[in-house]
Amino acid sequence: MSSKADKLGVSASFARAQPVGVSSRRAAIAEATGAPTSGVVPPSEVPIEALAHNPFNLREDLTELDELAASLISRGQLQPLAVATRMAFMEAHPGATDGLGRAPYIVIDGNRRLAAAHLAGLKTMHIHVNDALSASSSDILESALIANIHRVDVAPMDQARALQELVDVHGSQAQVAKRLGKTGAWVSQRLALLNLTPELQDKVESGELKVEPARRIGRLPQEAQEAAADETLNTANPPRQRTHPVNAVNATPAAPAPSAPPASPRITISTNSPETIADALTAHLTPDDLKAVTELLMTRI
Repeated sequence: MSSKADKLGVSASFARAQPVGVSSRRAAIAEATGAPTSGVVPPSEVPIEALAHNPFNLREDLTELDELAASLISRGQLQPLAVATRMAFMEAHPGATDGLGRAPYIVIDGNRRLAAAHLAGLKTMHIHVNDALSASSSDILESALIANIHRVDVAPMDQARALQELVDVHGSQAQVAKRLGKTGAWVSQRLALLNLTPELQDKVESGELKVEPARRIGRLPQEAQEAAADETLNTANPPRQRTHPVNAVNATPAAPAPSAPPASPRITISTNSPETIADALTAHLTPDDLKAVTELLMTRI
């Protein structure tokens, strides 16, 4: 007859661990569910079947799993998963057991790595057990968000939704900023995405509308957002100018631009001596111009 440990895929050494200082209520629940209690010395490595995804995970989509799976195969698991025992999780969230199965551990931080490990065919994973992470849904969400703040694979809209949940729990953006170690402007900018129209939120999620302009647009009234988004998209991707081929046979050559008339020479004479004036005119004027000036002077005498 197979043991409970065999059914859960848990190692024999883990199954033989004895609780220390555990209440009878906890012990009874642990016996009924197969969940380890906090009095059990936690293992550092468990079968992958002993791990369940966190139902409060802020990522709606676990992205780029193939690349991470390839890394797990070639380099191994470099960082343990942060998990809580099923017992601690059930006490904090008695109604949030959907999808947990009978796994004795719930992954608080590392759900993407767990999904990639399944894809890579790993049999075991390293874990770090910390039941304090499961104190409340907001604590789980907060822990996951803090762990993911500097990760590029968290979708901006998912991050904004998680921040809004934290605002709902803690009462203000200022409190959330303080708990996350960020400025109020940082939180406000990311929450601005939730003010976008549903159509523009879809464009942010698809990558058509970039995050930075989307945050600015999210601060506008919704009736003005579509025009602002169109302007942003047209600036980023200007329409291509259509060119019409010219028929070389029928083409009419463009007339050359008229050339500007040459500037008239400027003659500076520093004396009233007739000889000097005559010398200056002779030096600067062509023979034809000099003749015309002479004839003009003769008519004036």
